[in-house]
Amino acid sequence: MSLLGRDYNSELNSLDNGPQSPSESSSSITSENVHPAGEAGLSMMQTLIHLLKCNIGTGLLGLPLAIKNAGLLVGPVSLLAIGVLTVHCMVILLNCAQHLSQRLQKTFVNYGEATMYGLETCPNTWLRAHAVWGRYTVSFLLVITQLGFCSVYFMFMADNLQQMVEEAHVTSNICQPREILTLTPILDIRFYMLIILPFLILLVFIQNLKVLSVFSTLANITTLGSMALIFEYIMQGIPYPSNLPLMANWKTFLLFFGTAIFTFEGVGMVLPLKNQMKHPQQFSFVLYLGMSIVIILYILLGTLGYMKFGSDTQASITLNLPNCWLYQSVKLLYSIGIFFTYALQFHVPAEIVIPFAISQVSESWALFVDLSVRSALVCLTCVSAILIPRLDLVISLVGSVSSSALALIIPALLEIVIFYSEDMSCVTIAKDIMISIVGLLGCIFGTYQALYELPQPISHSMANSTGVHA
Repeated sequence: MSLLGRDYNSELNSLDNGPQSPSESSSSITSENVHPAGEAGLSMMQTLIHLLKCNIGTGLLGLPLAIKNAGLLVGPVSLLAIGVLTVHCMVILLNCAQHLSQRLQKTFVNYGEATMYGLETCPNTWLRAHAVWGRYTVSFLLVITQLGFCSVYFMFMADNLQQMVEEAHVTSNICQPREILTLTPILDIRFYMLIILPFLILLVFIQNLKVLSVFSTLANITTLGSMALIFEYIMQGIPYPSNLPLMANWKTFLLFFGTAIFTFEGVGMVLPLKNQMKHPQQFSFVLYLGMSIVIILYILLGTLGYMKFGSDTQASITLNLPNCWLYQSVKLLYSIGIFFTYALQFHVPAEIVIPFAISQVSESWALFVDLSVRSALVCLTCVSAILIPRLDLVISLVGSVSSSALALIIPALLEIVIFYSEDMSCVTIAKDIMISIVGLLGCIFGTYQALYELPQPISHSMANSTGVHA
């Protein structure tokens, strides 16, 4: 995730005629680190680990409900299709960036720069005159996406914390399938979000990427252990899925689309990862290998999780785990991992927003503004989670609104803009237009369906349960 921060931070530092800020000294160091030299680059294995780490998060745990929203047959097939389409768009973005780097004789261009330079070279006069807004748009979408991730983290931690605390008196050493009880929640889910808030504010005050990398390691360890125990449980005694629908309602399929795109949000990190490799020409192999592992993992967890829990599948698979101390520890470990990952995800929008805010004040106020903006952004993610305490809907909403644009729409349109004047084939143009249309339709209808479901009673829609189970 530090790679993400470096990439997006360099976008802000290169804004045309942007005012200088007191934080630019550290930012310039970060930007220089984007261009490794020789032996300082990442090996294939290191790049693969970073690729896997940046694609596995809370969205993975919501895939069983996503498969439920699509159907036992349609879900896995659609998840595979979206995964292949997303990887193809990653390759498109890499090709566009490489072409622009060679044309402009630059060592490296990031996502926002690729969009801006692509628009500067297109035949349309209006687009050339407003090319800089391409970079602004990408930066804005990155901020919205990352803050959306952080809001999802709030709900995930609060859901699991509530379940662990309020079931503690009925937790046993014997792991049996979870059954619904009529216990009334002691505290509202929003109260648990407010409990977590001050700890996250203190966490994001840490700005050193080396310190954050320690948290990243802790998050990786806890996540790996949790995933092993989750797979160990869901693969035991899977019932025959004869009563599970192969195809779900088209309205819930729209929620599936947003969740799937949310989980595959990795387009923004392919450029900095490739640039940091010791041998960048090997990145294509790493990308295909890593994303193949991710797609297989997604399909297995989503399908097996839905087959295991059926109609009782909740917004996060951790909420379906048995009420025993072993699997309560899984929730605790994964929540700890998500807690630390919050700081890494938060680093991305912080390095886009904060330098601009600091540049508007004198140097004596820089630290105060820095900490104030960090606190305000964390509070914003908390307020969003409080106003929409529906984990499944927020995941789908973030995926539909911003992830679909970053992962599908922009890369496809960018390829047309850059290569149209270079004898681009009609088949490629038609393919890119179709990808953009799929992304746009998913964005519009997925957003509409998520917003439509928000005011509905929880029992009426596919909500995550914040009630108490045993």
